[in-house]
Amino acid sequence: MTATPAIEIHDLYKSFGSVQALAGLDLAVQPGEIRGFLGPNGAGKSTAIRVLLGLLRADSGSARLFGGDVWRDAVELHKRITYVPGDVSLWPNLTGGECIDYLARLSGRTDKARLRARKAELLERFELDPHKKARTYSKGNRQKVALVAAFLTDAELYVLDEPTSGLDPLMEAVFTEYIREARSVGRSVLLSSHILSEVEKVCDTVTIIRNGTDVESGTLDELRHLTRTSVTAVVGADPSSVERLPGVHDLVTTPADGATRVTFDADNAEIGAVLSAVTALDVHSFTATPPSLEDLFMRHYGDVLDSSDAAAGAASAADGSPAASRKAGAR
Repeated sequence: MTATPAIEIHDLYKSFGSVQALAGLDLAVQPGEIRGFLGPNGAGKSTAIRVLLGLLRADSGSARLFGGDVWRDAVELHKRITYVPGDVSLWPNLTGGECIDYLARLSGRTDKARLRARKAELLERFELDPHKKARTYSKGNRQKVALVAAFLTDAELYVLDEPTSGLDPLMEAVFTEYIREARSVGRSVLLSSHILSEVEKVCDTVTIIRNGTDVESGTLDELRHLTRTSVTAVVGADPSSVERLPGVHDLVTTPADGATRVTFDADNAEIGAVLSAVTALDVHSFTATPPSLEDLFMRHYGDVLDSSDAAAGAASAADGSPAASRKAGAR
């Protein structure tokens, strides 16, 4: 019998006036799966998450959590999920510890002894002082409060929207450990993130969203066939024959101590034939770098980012303000 997906979105549409935020989005997260949810600002990620949380009602299509309707069954479904936004607001006059305790009580956990031990562990790992008032916390510490509260719960599904925003690399590593722990006990995770290395470390599958619809979806290995392997080799023979091979792109040669350094990109479908040709050239050294999630992301969004930078530069020249001061688009 097939297990019910933790998340199941099909042909989801949502608009705000003339702005089409979601345009036929499909997304599924299976039990025990960690799915990365990637896309630039304005792609529709946060709109999709708000629909899942029952905060927005979709115009059409379906969105279900554990088989239940996210709008009609929101109260019961929320008992099974935990949500961490990218910008956490806390009660300013409560301490961090009091905020965590309140959020933990909302989750319905009753094992107080285990809760205290788990809380102490999380506070130590995330290096959070729970005695300070929430109004004194930096953005990173507010994120820590939300993450500690989230990992205190026994949620079946974690919905995380840019959860490490404001954290330093050490704390990001701690976050990664707890995500892996959640997967090891069968929890599901939807991780919306711009940190591609983070997604590569922890996610089983990835969905890339653009203009409100999914443009690529699958495991990291399945998606990597869409990009090219970068090859660098130092060879003793003439490498011109490699340049004529199918699947070889942007080949560049430079002298290297009596040999030739050759660099190029190769389509993964042709990599076997390409490597055979290179190894016949009296190879002195050789490296092949597999495609990364960043390569795939830039393939879909490089034009968007380039046009965004160009527009920002034009605006800067027009009003005399630095491009670095521009505000990011709403997600």
